[in-house]
Amino acid sequence: MAEQGALEDNSVLAAADAAGRGRQTPLVQKVYQHLLTQIGGGQFQPDQKLPGEHELAAQFQVSRPIVREALGRLREDGLIYSRRGAGSFVKPQAVQADRLALGYSPVETIADIQRCYEFRLTIEPDHAHYAALRWNEPALAAIAAALDLMRDATRAHRHREDADFAFHLAVAKAANNHYYVSSLQALREHIAVGMKFHGVSLMGPRSGLAGVLEEHRTIFEAIRSRDAELARTAMRRHLEGSRDRIFEGRVLDLAL
Repeated sequence: MAEQGALEDNSVLAAADAAGRGRQTPLVQKVYQHLLTQIGGGQFQPDQKLPGEHELAAQFQVSRPIVREALGRLREDGLIYSRRGAGSFVKPQAVQADRLALGYSPVETIADIQRCYEFRLTIEPDHAHYAALRWNEPALAAIAAALDLMRDATRAHRHREDADFAFHLAVAKAANNHYYVSSLQALREHIAVGMKFHGVSLMGPRSGLAGVLEEHRTIFEAIRSRDAELARTAMRRHLEGSRDRIFEGRVLDLAL
């Protein structure tokens, strides 16, 4: 019954989306899609308050009326609700329905870690490619901030999976394609498993932390210089290097 209700909710949301899409400006659509992705990706929990209009306007570099329209659409679609004088909050069923709409099988074996890297190699080089072509100042600053966290951790001889993931997510966001962001957020827990193994492979007397930091710095510099092909190549080399460090250069035969 719960699953049926979620499907019905999705149908209602789809109908509302089709009805309202024609009257939305591109900026309203942009803010709406970003907030929708954040809600579906778990950045806002059920009944959690969204940032205020002023903060969202600064975040997306739009006017407050644009934010107000985007929030109104989310409210009409049944994804958020308002409390007088308190702001906007996420509806629990909105998070549940969106997570049902996009999800991946859990990582259960070593082979699944390799499969996750294989899938990431099909999408993340393109994240970097389009990030190089499309970044704006806030998006580039987010990538730089994650890189700074990784640099501080490297100096302390630590590997921070959260900063590593934040870097990759910031690259996806800089590409300004919410499908990329949704996919990466849906893979957060899967990627975390591989990153933990990767972190272990970097420790020891011959630490590989500095080399991995340099790989991320190369990606960042290529994006900042708007060299799309170099950014794509650098991301591919980084992901292949991470995979090979975990598997010591001996990938599994997934045909078996």
